[in-house]
Amino acid sequence: MNLSRYQPWVNLLTLLPGTSLTLLTIAVAFLRFYNEEDFRFLGYLAQPRVWSNRLTVAALVVAVVNFGVEWNLRNRETNRLAEAEQRSSEEAARAENERSEEINRRTQEEQRRTQEEQRRREEAARATNERAEERERAARRARVEARCRAAQIRFQLEPSLGNRQSLAAVLAVLEEYGDTL
Repeated sequence: MNLSRYQPWVNLLTLLPGTSLTLLTIAVAFLRFYNEEDFRFLGYLAQPRVWSNRLTVAALVVAVVNFGVEWNLRNRETNRLAEAEQRSSEEAARAENERSEEINRRTQEEQRRTQEEQRRREEAARATNERAEERERAARRARVEARCRAAQIRFQLEPSLGNRQSLAAVLAVLEEYGDTL
């Protein structure tokens, strides 16, 4: 059933108990405090006190109905507010989850960037170390070669036993460390 189609009629019906109660209270007061001397048409009523009592009972019944209608309206309003609050708390929780997921994603991205930067630095340091080691090996190789040439030249200039032994020592070094130089 589509309640929105009937909503104007429902709103009108919710006004009836309060309005009826007001009219009945006015009628009871009118019958209690005035008589046919004040208003002639009250003479048409045979027993105004009996009618006043009947209208009082009707007013009490309408008051109970009005109480029920108001109770229902308040309960519906309370339920609507509770649902709205629940929806807003769910939306807030959803937004908080999205924020925490975004923070987690950013943190993971930052960690990834940091690790990548650290890996780059390590690779750069490793490359620098390798270049330094290569330079050191080249310098060592150059020193050994210089000693070898110097020993050869000395031996060629003076073929003595001391120069022959120094040349042999340099050649032994070259043979021993030839692969690593």
